[in-house]
Order: sequence, then C-alpha cells, then structure tokens
Amino acid sequence: MRIASLLPAATEIVGALGLADDLVAVTFECDRPEGIRATRPVVVDTALPAGLTPGEIDRIVRERAARDLPQYDLDREALRDAAPDLVLTQDLCRVCALPASTVADALDALDLDATVLTVDPHTLDEVLDAIAGVATAAGAPDAGTVLLETLQDRLATVDRAVAGMPRPRVLALEWVDPPFLPGHWVPAMVRRAGGEPIAGIDGGRSVATTWEQIAEDQDPDLVLVAPCGFGLADAVAQASAVRGQLPNTPIVAVDSASYVVRAGPRLVDGIEAIAHALHPDAVPAPPPGRITVLS
Repeated sequence: MRIASLLPAATEIVGALGLADDLVAVTFECDRPEGIRATRPVVVDTALPAGLTPGEIDRIVRERAARDLPQYDLDREALRDAAPDLVLTQDLCRVCALPASTVADALDALDLDATVLTVDPHTLDEVLDAIAGVATAAGAPDAGTVLLETLQDRLATVDRAVAGMPRPRVLALEWVDPPFLPGHWVPAMVRRAGGEPIAGIDGGRSVATTWEQIAEDQDPDLVLVAPCGFGLADAVAQASAVRGQLPNTPIVAVDSASYVVRAGPRLVDGIEAIAHALHPDAVPAPPPGRITVLS
C-alpha cells in the first residue's frame, strides 16, 4: 500500500507499525522514522516564516486565521506524483497541521482515487484507538495489536509505580506568550504520570489565559513547560519567561514536539518522562533529551 502521511503523528504511527517502506509522501515536520523526511517527497510545508518568537507566531497565526489564510502549503503536484492509496490527515487543529478539507479538495482536483483516513484523537484513549485505526487502514491490524499491547504494558508500569504517591499540583503550559492552558490528552498525561493537573480541559482545546489570571487562580507545586511544536532546547529557553512570572515554583521543560503534542506512540515516552520528573524515586530516569528539571 502506498501511504501519504500529511500528519507527523501519523507518519510516526506508520513507522512504529513497521510500515515505513510504504510511505510515499510526508510533511516538513515528519522526523520519525528517522531520516524519513530526507528520503520521501515532502508535500506539506509551513506558510509561516522561520525564526519567529512565540509571541510573533501567535500574532501571525491569529492574523492569518482572521483573513482565512492557510497555515500550511500543500504541494498538489508532488501529491499527485506520489499516487497514494491511503492518505492520512486530520481535522483536530488547523494551526498544528493541514486540515482534511484541504486534502479532500486537492484529491478531487487531482482526480486521485485514494482512501482518506482522518486521525482526530482528543483524549489519550482516543490516541490509542487512532493507532489501531491506522493499522487497520494500512492493512496491518496484527502489528497494531502488538504495538498497543506494548504501549498499554508500559502505561500499566507507570500506574503501578506512582500508585499511592503524593500527587503534586501541576500547571502545564502549551504556550508561554501568551500563556495557553492545555487541552486534549495533556491533562490525562499529567494524571497518568502521577500528578494532578490544575488547569486545562480534558479532551478540549487549549485556551489562552494571562499571567495575572494564573497568579490569581493557580497555586501549582510544579510548572510543566511544554510549548506546542518546540523541542527541549526551546522549551528550556522559553521557561525563562515562566520563571519571571512564577519565581518560586519548580519548572520542568519537556520536548513537547516529540513527547506531548504529537498524538502517537511517543506520548507514552512523555508520560514516563513526566512521571520521573514528578516522582524521581519511583520512576526511572528517561533517556537524555526528553526533559530538563530547572533549579
């Protein structure tokens, strides 16, 4: 089967299922399996300029949304040349990835007869269901079963490790300028890691707030800085803004792009890493590069 993945999480799922050789098109953000972006046509790119600060990104995204401009560019000719049998896309967030409606319009215009699977999980359980859905659509349900059993076993190990432990109050931030409280599966990740999320909406969208509102309403034991789309080095750098607002609260920075906001198998890696940050005596340390505990 020829698979075009227009969503980094879906690309990662395909790779984890052992189907990387079936990928015929990916996005500019697809970095798992390693090297996939260098060996496959990139058919989706960002419409935003490079090198922007979080505040600038927020402003430009809002301006483009208000003008009904796309946040991503689809290379229709490259997609036609890839001739996929299965296209993996999403409608969860127009800021995070190309929307399914754009893909459907392109397939119609290019007269491509491909199956389209929209991957739109809102909760942690739905992420696991989405993995099974991709496996089935790609013709590999048995590989999906094996992968899910492995992920569920790892989650159960974390559950046992943090059972009965004190649960610190965790303020997770998906953006710092302006601050955004988390939605979707992020509160559940904190909960599974042995913490108590004190803001955010399970299964809902992330919401903007203000530092004044945070200072008035929240009293966290720890702040998890997980800026959407950014790796660990950028999360550490952006944590300085949080330090200025909450000077007496411990801060943990996390590679959010890989382990928090991408709805794929590595969410379990993220839960394990956060669990160690919250309960270092109960949960083994993750490999380097996933989290940094700031003094």
